[in-house]
Amino acid sequence: MAATIKYGDTKWAVKDGNTLGYNDENRFKPVPFDFTRNSIGTRVDRNGLIETIGNNIPRIDFTDNTDGHLLLEPQSTNLITYSEDFEDSSWSNASVGTTPTLEGGYTAPDGSNNAYKISNANQDSFWYSSSVIGADNSRTIWARTVSGTGTAQLTSHNSNTNNTFNLTETWQRFEVNGTTSGIGSTNFYAVDFRGSGTLTELLIWGGQSEALTYATSYIPTNGSTVTRASETCTNAGNSTLINSTEGVLYAEIAGLVDADTSDRVISLSDNSITNRVEMKLSSSGSIQGRFDSASSDITLTETGLTASNFNKIALIWSSGKCALFINGVKEQEDLTFNTFASDVLFDLSFDSAYLGGSSNFYGEVKALTVYNTALTDAELIELTS
Repeated sequence: MAATIKYGDTKWAVKDGNTLGYNDENRFKPVPFDFTRNSIGTRVDRNGLIETIGNNIPRIDFTDNTDGHLLLEPQSTNLITYSEDFEDSSWSNASVGTTPTLEGGYTAPDGSNNAYKISNANQDSFWYSSSVIGADNSRTIWARTVSGTGTAQLTSHNSNTNNTFNLTETWQRFEVNGTTSGIGSTNFYAVDFRGSGTLTELLIWGGQSEALTYATSYIPTNGSTVTRASETCTNAGNSTLINSTEGVLYAEIAGLVDADTSDRVISLSDNSITNRVEMKLSSSGSIQGRFDSASSDITLTETGLTASNFNKIALIWSSGKCALFINGVKEQEDLTFNTFASDVLFDLSFDSAYLGGSSNFYGEVKALTVYNTALTDAELIELTS
């Protein structure tokens, strides 16, 4: 199998404004993608710690895996003005009996000593911020027990039913999505000891509220809301590396969420609507392959998979054939495809390049490969298994 562009698959190279692909000899050509993010961002590093990354530096994130993945996210704002300083006046405590106590200096998920222990032996108080606007915001916080295990109600009012979590001695990030109850719906409750929780003390760090239906990576704040800019990763490849008349586009990817407000696309194209191969996580949550040549327009769709899980996807095109393979299965095939003319596919981008950068791919990318030959069905089944 002749891979002319390889990217990721445990081998990562990033620098200011670029992230690099490599070839079959595992040499970085380089095959640079142009990368932009006009703000800082955070990632989980190889040691499991939250790390801040500077402007326009791609983020290779190691959340829940040791291989790493490119993380691409839309613009988002943390509406909590003091995400780590729970002693600031923007945070308040209230109780029907005993005032909770707050103690700083504990080791946090970023390796600092900025975590707090909050305690309330009588389980009759809560600690909250009123800086959140939007009852349907996504809400997240890191929490762990001081020792042992137990449950706590985090990020929203105790009258809600989707905010009771199991805590251990390991830091975890807990997330609540969807509309909260009318009681305190515009407040962020770091912890609400009233209600169904069993813990009387726990450690907390990194509160975040976003005007999205899902949570994105941590955005630290210290006195105001902070916005992380959207990310683009585009313009890799050329016509000597991408064979227009036949080939394969392969990726191991996961969307940030199953369904989104727009399509999320990885494309090979000539920056026009006429010649393009697109791997798409659609706005409805389906996985699609689209093949547009001068005389064909074919979309292959598979709806029986979860787009937010990592899926191994391959698109193949050649004279008289295009097909969609996912996780070791040939899901869809069309034997009427009129393939592309020579040398018309030259741009590899994490968006629909022909639309000037719309349908950005927001998600996680473990691996991406372009082959300059049309592989056999057996090879594609093996590749995607």
